Amino acid sequence: MRNLTALRVKELLREKGWTTKVLAEKTGMSESYLTHIKNGTRRWNEDSLRKLAAAFEISPIDLFTSQRKRTDDIDKNIKMPEKSGVELNVKAIPVVGDIPANPSPYNNQLAQTTTGHKDEFVPVFNNTDNNMFAYYIDNNLMAPTFVKGDLLLISPETWARSGDIAAVEYGNETPTRIITRVAYTDDFVVLESINQKSTPIALVRGKDHFRIIGRVVQRIQNLL
Repeated sequence: MRNLTALRVKELLREKGWTTKVLAEKTGMSESYLTHIKNGTRRWNEDSLRKLAAAFEISPIDLFTSQRKRTDDIDKNIKMPEKSGVELNVKAIPVVGDIPANPSPYNNQLAQTTTGHKDEFVPVFNNTDNNMFAYYIDNNLMAPTFVKGDLLLISPETWARSGDIAAVEYGNETPTRIITRVAYTDDFVVLESINQKSTPIALVRGKDHFRIIGRVVQRIQNLL
């Protein structure tokens, strides 16, 4: 799986015709550190993102995405300020293959390692949920809504309302964790399959074990 936090430094250097030494002079960062960033062998931080974006005269988010083609010269007349009054808030959200029972930075990274997604992250901007994780879909059981290779960003701090899609845990003897659509009634919590191909599960409020682990707040599609 491709590391979604890899930066486009190599591509941008080729476009500019710069060497790593030139980029080091423009950003004030060491050639050694930039080489690691370029090769994806070290993680970036907010300060390095700001400096790289300023050097390449692009938005920080464009360090992650493919260059958009333009038919005018507007980009040549735009320069990002060396310092911005807006604080850049970027977090690397760990990718996991199983839904953690109790999401936390430690538990999420543990699940990341034990489910075969070590060092795989998703960049998320302006996120305040420190327990957020990215759930990797490894099959097509929820197709066509979600398909193999998709990533679901799940926020434990976001309340799941009736009709929302969420990661939940249910079951009295052997709890099961799944992605489902949740519906609330006075007496029941109803779990509906994402593609409506399975019979809904009705849980009795106050009797059957049920809890929300987190709401699905974003889908990152597999475009490969």
